[in-house]
Amino acid sequence: MARLKDLPLAHRLFMQAYRYRTVDWSPGAQLARPISGSKLALITSAGLHLPTQPPFDKSIRGGDFSCRELPSDIDIQSLLIAHRSSAFERAGALEDRNLVFPLERLRELVDRGEVGSLNHRHFSFMGSISAPSRLIAEKAPAVAADLRLDNVEAVLLVPV
Repeated sequence: MARLKDLPLAHRLFMQAYRYRTVDWSPGAQLARPISGSKLALITSAGLHLPTQPPFDKSIRGGDFSCRELPSDIDIQSLLIAHRSSAFERAGALEDRNLVFPLERLRELVDRGEVGSLNHRHFSFMGSISAPSRLIAEKAPAVAADLRLDNVEAVLLVPV
C-alpha cells in the first residue's frame, strides 16, 4: 500500500485538502442466507464500459457520476477503461480486467458452488469523483433499486 509521502506532490496536496465525508453504515445489511445460495452482482469504480457504450466523460468537473450496465456474459477483456484519475495505474487492469472487475473469478465460484448465482447485469462507475453529491443522491439509489428488482442479495464492490 502506498503511503501519502510516496505519492506525487499533486496527489498529496489533493488528498490533504480534500474534505472527506463520513458515512454511518450501521446497521448495515445482512445476508438472509449463505453466499453459496445467494445471487450476487458486481460493482466496480474502474470506469469500465463496453465498446458500444460511450466512455465516461472525463471533462465533467467533480467527476462523471453516471454508470454503465455490463452484462454477465461479457468477455471482460473486451471492456474499455475510461477512468480519469492520473493516480489509477492501468497496466495491470489492461492485462487482466479481473483485477478491477473479477467476473471470471466469480463465475468460477458459482461453478464450484461457493456463490449461488450471478445477476444478469453488473455496474461500472468512474472512480475519482471528487464531488459525489449527485452520485449519492441520484445514481446510487437508482442502481440499488435496479438490484433489488433483480433480487440481488449481495454485491461485491471493487473500488479503484
